[in-house]
Amino acid sequence: MEYKDIKKLMDDMGNSKLDSLDIEFPDGVKISMKKGTKREVIVEPHVIEASAPMTVPVVKQQEQNALTPVEKKEEDYKIIKSPMVGTFYASSAPDKAPYVKVGDKIHKGQVVCIVEAMKLMNEIESEFDGEVVEICVNNEDVVEYGSPLIKLK
Repeated sequence: MEYKDIKKLMDDMGNSKLDSLDIEFPDGVKISMKKGTKREVIVEPHVIEASAPMTVPVVKQQEQNALTPVEKKEEDYKIIKSPMVGTFYASSAPDKAPYVKVGDKIHKGQVVCIVEAMKLMNEIESEFDGEVVEICVNNEDVVEYGSPLIKLK
């Protein structure tokens, strides 16, 4: 199976509703992909009849306002995500300096790391201009499709 076929398979998996996929080809090649799933739980209101008085917790207005800035602050970041499942490498070789470190200013198209997938070293380029605020994974960590790799502001 060629790289372009594997890349197409990963893209199709990313755009589908599947959470995981395992394929074994007759020539012995095995492909296993899993998405990081974040599921939203929706609770529908129900009417509850009670014979005794009930107490309902009340959130004060002050507490709600305290939570709001944190959510907005998180939205200000641009996140470079892994385009594939693989192993994260911060540099091109163990004895080389990392491509980027916290505080570096980077430009769109600049190589920021490598993700190894099926023994292919894939250079990951930044989709944004910005300053590196956080490197979200450690060197040689396994990353999933869509996992945050680098956070920029």
